[in-house]
Amino acid sequence: MSSVELLMNVTPNETRIALVDTGVLKEVHIEREAKRGIVGNIYKGRVMRVLPGMQSAFVDIGLEKSAFLHASDIVSHTECVDADEQKQFLAKNISELVHEGQDIIVQVIKDPLGTKGARLTTDITLPSRYLVFMPENSHVGVSQRIESEAERARLKALVAPFCDELGGFIIRTATEGASEDELKQDADFLKRLWRKVLERKAKYPTRSKIYGEPALPQRILRDFIGADLEKIRIDSKLCFSEVSEFTREFIPELTEKLVIYTGNQPLFDAYGVEAAIHSALDKRVNLKSGGYLIIEQTEAMTTIDINTGAFVGHRNLEETIFNTNIEATKAIAQQLQLRNLGGIIIIDFIDMINEEHRTRVLEALAEGLATDRAKTTINGFTQLGLVEMTRKRTRESLEHILCGECPTCHGRGRVKTVETVCYEIMREIIRVHHLFSTEQLVVYASPAVAEYLINEESHGLLPEIEMFIGKSVKIKTEMLYQQEQFDVVVM
Repeated sequence: MSSVELLMNVTPNETRIALVDTGVLKEVHIEREAKRGIVGNIYKGRVMRVLPGMQSAFVDIGLEKSAFLHASDIVSHTECVDADEQKQFLAKNISELVHEGQDIIVQVIKDPLGTKGARLTTDITLPSRYLVFMPENSHVGVSQRIESEAERARLKALVAPFCDELGGFIIRTATEGASEDELKQDADFLKRLWRKVLERKAKYPTRSKIYGEPALPQRILRDFIGADLEKIRIDSKLCFSEVSEFTREFIPELTEKLVIYTGNQPLFDAYGVEAAIHSALDKRVNLKSGGYLIIEQTEAMTTIDINTGAFVGHRNLEETIFNTNIEATKAIAQQLQLRNLGGIIIIDFIDMINEEHRTRVLEALAEGLATDRAKTTINGFTQLGLVEMTRKRTRESLEHILCGECPTCHGRGRVKTVETVCYEIMREIIRVHHLFSTEQLVVYASPAVAEYLINEESHGLLPEIEMFIGKSVKIKTEMLYQQEQFDVVVM
């Protein structure tokens, strides 16, 4: 039986939330005050440039980089609309929709990533627990994940009376089974919120924020689909009182599940979350059977390679390969969620000859991803035997949040060997010898390289170079030099 817990670790400038399902870490959400995400924020911006060739415009919303608005994001709400209805929403030419110097109300749908500015939409939505408010729209949409036609019709009938001149609603997946009172409470709250936004729109200057998304703990509780949480443990009294206030107002059924953690051991250490986060930054993920995954995250895509490793199986090779691949699907589904990997994902399963095995592996992968809240699409095996899939990217991956570029290798992922650096030094000595007339040369190098040059007599690099140039060469150790760094100095 599964028990799902939310653990909230709060320090003055950072909030971390872990979702633990039966002792296994499923998701990690991190918010640093200095780098707080801006998805969901509403701004009063000004159109700076219109690019008809790209069907887009750049909007200044008061941030460092201009934000990006595509023509397709100026079209009305299509999130939960049937495929037939979606065809009616066709993007017009960007030049007809906006013009330079125009003031415009926009909402951020994608945080700035790397060199790209934030992505915007004019299609404002305000989410709460059960409903998403759509201003100036009388439509009632129903999440496509609610499959029961009877339930869809019931919810639509309950929500339709709440629509008025202010706007309409989208019914979220979590609404399944919700009562009329709960829906009314949500609708009233969202309308109050929108009236507040309209007030600020009239008052606030251009290039300013007129609505900010709630803090991470409140957002997680609001968006958490399926409230089968056993406990929500919080290690901060201030955060506990803020979350309690929020749940009492919006999600009363969660209030009794809030627990303040007072243990001697840090919360994330006590539940093994800290160690799981560290291992989620490694390339290698070990499987119980002895096989392992290698996960490589690059700019263009994420690649996952599966190896049998020490797993030899008991029957034949085909069976061993199949069992490893099946086990790998569960680990992949967990790792994609935990590391929050998005975009194009290429999985290199161990080659299977049996077509039935390939089908079952795809089914197991789809089953593993069924509980993932991000939208995933599996495209099956390619001609090369690779599985192509995509996962919707809305925020930075765990690696991008916690790691930066290595100052030694500058993102190459490799450093030159000690031997290679020694040969580079030899070539540099010869070059300096031809340029300057001097009796002695001094080489400053990192500890590992200096030791190799001084102590490694078998290769005789130093005596040979001294004989070749007819000058003495001294080696000096420079403790602060990294492996590839050296200087050849004329004395």
